Amino acid sequence: MNAGSSAAEAVANSLRRRRSGVGGLIFEVGLVVSLLAALGILATLLAEVIQGAVPVFQDRGWGFIRGPLTLSSDTAGVWLGIVGSLTIAALVALLAFPIGIGAAIYLEEYAADTRFTRFVTTNIRNLAGVPSIVYGLLGLAVFVRLVDGIDGAQRNGRSVVAAGLTMAVLVLPIVIITASEAIRAVPGTIREAGLAVGATRWEVIRHHVLPAAAPGVLTGTILTLSRAFGESAPLLLIGVTTGLLTIPKGIGILDRLLGGYTALPVQVFTYARQPGDLQDHVAPAAIVVLLVVLLGVNAIAIVLRNRWEQRW
Repeated sequence: MNAGSSAAEAVANSLRRRRSGVGGLIFEVGLVVSLLAALGILATLLAEVIQGAVPVFQDRGWGFIRGPLTLSSDTAGVWLGIVGSLTIAALVALLAFPIGIGAAIYLEEYAADTRFTRFVTTNIRNLAGVPSIVYGLLGLAVFVRLVDGIDGAQRNGRSVVAAGLTMAVLVLPIVIITASEAIRAVPGTIREAGLAVGATRWEVIRHHVLPAAAPGVLTGTILTLSRAFGESAPLLLIGVTTGLLTIPKGIGILDRLLGGYTALPVQVFTYARQPGDLQDHVAPAAIVVLLVVLLGVNAIAIVLRNRWEQRW
């Protein structure tokens, strides 16, 4: 037995002995109790939501998914909310991910460790903790007016484009932070090996650093998409529809992007405020749809992450 394995065994034995202490046992029991309490609360909430949603799916089935945004429990549905949420998520992916990953690459691979760089990094981390309602005010003051100035149809700028821009800014700090951590976790020996064989810095980043960091970056995209998908406060500030909404058939893509819109979290909020069946059954059914769509989007990101891990 070599010295390395002997040292590892000694450390493992030491950890096992420490783990048998009274303090460590109490701490471990506290962690297990906390985990079970959290799972119990989650299971209770899910059971209550599913119990309220079952009558809607039994009576209407697919009709509830395809139904419009109305305040009638017999016809209310979530189709417009699904389309709106997926459109916002697509805009977030198109805007926040390239900008955020590019900023992370610059901060980790190109920027020198100066006072200004540390100042920028600190402020990015602070922005990740800003309440979402503040980003809603930003979207109302900047993006709604920007879209209104570009659009010549005078639709007040309260559109899915303004919503996508607002949510992209909201999740941008999280994208930068998670991508930076993933890039920083790549061993420096990989960079040194690439530079040693004559590759340029960009070639090393493109062919070695980014593929190695891809699983971590994709994990960050899962977190950002989940937050963008579930936020409602910024959307309420920038004019998301909470009442009746119908989109005529045959209109162009530009009219859809610049016209009225809604989102799944806002539909849940709208139905939950109404008395009777809308609150008791339609709102829980909308929550179930929101969870299913969110899990589906996350599943796609997880599959992509696992493929990158296997390739690397």
